[in-house]
Amino acid sequence: TLALALGDALAVALLEEKGFRREDFARFHPGGSLGRKLLLRVRDVMVTDPLPILAAGATMREAIVQLADRRGLVMIAAPDHRLLGVITTGDLTRLMEQEQDIFPIPVERAMTRSPKSIHATELGSAAVHLMETKGIVALPVLDDDERITGVVHLHDLMRAGAV
Repeated sequence: TLALALGDALAVALLEEKGFRREDFARFHPGGSLGRKLLLRVRDVMVTDPLPILAAGATMREAIVQLADRRGLVMIAAPDHRLLGVITTGDLTRLMEQEQDIFPIPVERAMTRSPKSIHATELGSAAVHLMETKGIVALPVLDDDERITGVVHLHDLMRAGAV
């Protein structure tokens, strides 16, 4: 046990002396779990087509169809594809507790107006962390201009080895 501890200490000291970083490890060992965590980006896992997007002014009837078909998240977008809000199954449940006839209600009334989102270039592990801390199973993915470019699901990130 002592020999293993000394060997590990020498290896770490040598790595620090040579300036070997986590990114270097990922580059030389991309197939390992640490390499995948350090290299996997949101863009590698996100769904891009078809996207669950509705325009402002859509009804909850349209949102419910999308929720059932597209894994529990509908994004509400402006004409230029900027994210205005999201509707989740939780939002639908809360609306159903308040209203009798939800079908004609505009999505703007039920949507979360400041949703969590992530950029396509961020690490998959960062998306997992955000999802776990906020209790979210899907996130809108934005490009550098803050326009919707995809959606990423927790299960897809886990399957890809981001955890």
